[in-house]
Amino acid sequence: MAAQPDVPASRGYTLRARQERVDQTRLRITEATMRLHEEIGPGATTVSAIAELAGVTRLTVYRHFPDDEALVKACSAHWRGLHPRPDAAAWASVGDPMERLRTALSETYRWARGAEPMMTKIHRDLHVMPEFVSRFLTRDQQSRVEILSEGFRAPGKKSRRLKAALAHAVDFRTWHSLCIAGDLSDDEAANLMLATVAAAIDNT
Repeated sequence: MAAQPDVPASRGYTLRARQERVDQTRLRITEATMRLHEEIGPGATTVSAIAELAGVTRLTVYRHFPDDEALVKACSAHWRGLHPRPDAAAWASVGDPMERLRTALSETYRWARGAEPMMTKIHRDLHVMPEFVSRFLTRDQQSRVEILSEGFRAPGKKSRRLKAALAHAVDFRTWHSLCIAGDLSDDEAANLMLATVAAAIDNT
């Protein structure tokens, strides 16, 4: 009797190949979105432009990402994987609060320089982006400020000033203002922010 074809194995291969094609298409769309967001910003990015750059139809884009939020989430996750922010939890191991801040600013400003094309467009177009983006940025900054504020002797009103100064120091827009608009080096900007934080908790 002739051997019967291995139908289940053949079907499994077909399904895997199909899933690989789906994943590749999804990645092309995600990368096209990321590239357009970096070049022209989320506010100017259209589904038609994404489809053209990814080499797919508009319908294919919508099939993978039914709404703007789903598309932006995929793009954000992919971009963050390529440009991870400094690990704020690691800063907690630095006991001296000013040295911890110096480390944080050095790492944050180095990250900001590499992330500048995307982050400039994100902050510019934040008002037209899905709300989760603004919430994420706010929560991320708050968690970093909490870690950096540990160890400072800043009771009462000084605590409020300290946290305001720290939030300003680690904000991407502060780095952009000082280093892009103001033409300072990352080290110069970091030293200026260290002085700002020191002034916020000065006893005088």
